[in-house]
Parts: sequence; C-alpha cells; structure tokens
Amino acid sequence: MKYKIQNVARQVGLLLLVVWTVVSLVTLLIELVPGDPATAILGEQATPEQIANFNAKHGLDKPAFFFSYDGKKGFDWHGADNRYLDYWKGVLTGDLGTSFRTDRPVLDMILERYPATIKLAVAALIVAVGIALPLGVLAGTNKNTWLDNSSSFVALLGISLPTFVIGPFLMYVFAVKLGWFSPTGSANPEDIILPAVTLGAALSAILTRMIRSSVIEELGEDYVRTARAKGLSERKVVYKHVLKNGLIPVVTILGLQLGVLLAGAIITEKIFSWQGLGLLLLDDGIGKRDYRLVQGCVLVISVTYILANSLTDLVYRWLDPRIRLS
Repeated sequence: MKYKIQNVARQVGLLLLVVWTVVSLVTLLIELVPGDPATAILGEQATPEQIANFNAKHGLDKPAFFFSYDGKKGFDWHGADNRYLDYWKGVLTGDLGTSFRTDRPVLDMILERYPATIKLAVAALIVAVGIALPLGVLAGTNKNTWLDNSSSFVALLGISLPTFVIGPFLMYVFAVKLGWFSPTGSANPEDIILPAVTLGAALSAILTRMIRSSVIEELGEDYVRTARAKGLSERKVVYKHVLKNGLIPVVTILGLQLGVLLAGAIITEKIFSWQGLGLLLLDDGIGKRDYRLVQGCVLVISVTYILANSLTDLVYRWLDPRIRLS
C-alpha cells in the first residue's frame, strides 16, 4: 500500500511538473514576441493614456518575471510583484485571468468551446479505429496478399496526405460538388462528419500499420496454435485472443496521439470553422494577441493530454494483467 501511494504521488508530481513547464514555456515565448498587446487591441490611434489604463487594468504594467536582463545594466531583480507569479496564483484559485479583448473570464470562454473540441477529437478517434481495425486485421491475417498490399497502400496514403490537403478535398467533393454536408460550421449534428474524417485519417493510417504488425506477431505465438488445436474457429482465435493481446501497443499509440489530435484540431477547426478550442486559440488568442486566452487554452490542452495518458495507463492494466502484477 505504501509503495502504491508513493507511486501515485510520484505520477501526480510528474504531471504537475509537465503542466508547469509547458505553460511557463508558452509564457516565455509570448513575452519574447515583439509588439504591444495594448496597441494591437486598441489600435494605432490609441492615446498614451488609453494604453496606460489598458496595461494597468490587465496587469501589463508589472514586470513579466522575477527578473529582467538588460545588455547594459545586466540583471534587474523585480521580486514577487510580477505577471508570471500573479498568473499562477490565479490558476491555483481557478482564475485563468480576463481576456484582453472581450473583458470576459478566460475560463468561461474556454468552457464554451472545450466540449466542441473534445467531441471532435472523440469522433476522430472513432473514425480512426473504425477504419484501422478492419483494415489492420484484414492485412495481418492475409500477409503478403493483395489484401495486405491494398491495406498498406491506403495506410501509406493516409500518412502522406496532411490535414490541410484532406480537409479542403473532402469539403470540395462532399460539400461543394455533392452537397451532402455543409462546408463550414458546427450547428448541425452532421457537420462533424467531414472534420472528424479529416482529423482521423492520418491516425487511422498509423493504427492500421500497428494493428497489422501486432496481428502478424501474435499469430505466431504458441497460444494461437493451442487454440487452433482445441478446435476454435479462426474468427474466434483472431478476435477473442489475438486481437486483445495485439491491442496493447495500439492503446499506447491512441493515448499518445490524443495530443496530436488536439494539435491537429487547430488546423481542422480553422478549415471547417468548427467552433472549438483550436479556433478560439488561433483566431481570438494568437491572431489578436490575447495572451491570457493563449495561456488558458494551452493550459487546458496540456492537462487534457496528460489525463488522456493517465487513462491509457489504466487501459494497459485491463488489457494486460501482468502490468497489474508488476
């Protein structure tokens, strides 16, 4: 029991360290970007008084970090009164700050868009698994046949085509030419189909190759020969025994790829005007120099990625009892 508590504490500590590192790096990069948020948001016609009031309102009149460096004067220590420490004090109390542009709480803006991004990521995962599972099993159980070669070709095609090529192509064919879907927006339930296919295509290609390799490897194991000797049908051998054991490395990829899906969702949401967190980050955050919004979005995305990896560990333990025993 003591070992388990120590292990959990170590895992939580590592997760918190990752979140702190990610947000700190983003904050540093934001501070290094040339330009003034007040001028970018208020406009070039803003008076010095308006800019000063804006900076004071949002805490931009304070130093960015604990110290600053000047080429002539050297290091200048500012103490605890800085924007970086103020931001983390707010995070610990559930306050991600106020949007520079809208004066709305950043957390409220994120919570409005976050469900749409998660919905898109889950739909993309379903699409990816729905494509990869039959293709991977088909290729693995028919090694070096035309079925295997065809599946490998589809997988290679999916990996080679980037999201910004697949998205406009699907939009042109199925929205513009055939008129089956709306080209942009997220108002109707069917609007998620094209973005989900776009986002899940590359992942399905990776999963297809993984499932194929796992199935081929598992088919050569002793327990498969034993199952066949007992008279089990080939279908039951593959789907009840081989596939369950072969899914362990696939689950690894799924957990790691969720972060890729969230990053890819930024481009996909932009292409299809999907009102999710990625579009909020790109258009309202980065595009309009709303630094508090950028920090909040990155924080939520990194926490989501970490939680997904933790969930992956739990699935490991369900799929492979040896992990629980260790």
